[in-house]
Amino acid sequence: MGAWDLLLTGLVIVLGLCGVLLPGVPGSWLVWAGVLWWALKDPQPLAWAVLVGATVVLLLSRAVRWALPSRRRRRDEAMRRMTAYGGAGAVLGFVFLPVLGAIPGFLGGVYLAERLRLGRHGEAMASLRSAMRHGGAGLLTELFACLLITGAWLGAVLAG
Repeated sequence: MGAWDLLLTGLVIVLGLCGVLLPGVPGSWLVWAGVLWWALKDPQPLAWAVLVGATVVLLLSRAVRWALPSRRRRRDEAMRRMTAYGGAGAVLGFVFLPVLGAIPGFLGGVYLAERLRLGRHGEAMASLRSAMRHGGAGLLTELFACLLITGAWLGAVLAG
């Protein structure tokens, strides 16, 4: 597989990761489609194993999201900022503390957004708990699954 194909596949996966944070964009399916495209263009056993693993992780994340109580998220400026900070925190956490760092990174990013908006620790913690109850847990589940898939894809590309 050529460098341009890998670059385009990586671009689709990154767009999918960003799409997870945007309402109405099928971000997790874009990540999966990028892995599928890569596996079809480079039919190696490792590529197919990553595709099967990505499919299982994506279906498990869907099952977890359906098991969570469905809540309606508000869409205002504070929610967009909180989602952006949470997403950036999850990605940084995933990079600095592989795999498990995404969870505290997401929570830390949401807390930071609320602390900057509200100014006090207690109010920011209350807002963090409220945000996680009102859709944040589902968003974290989907983002974590997509980060796992992206990490597996990147590891397989670097391995060979």
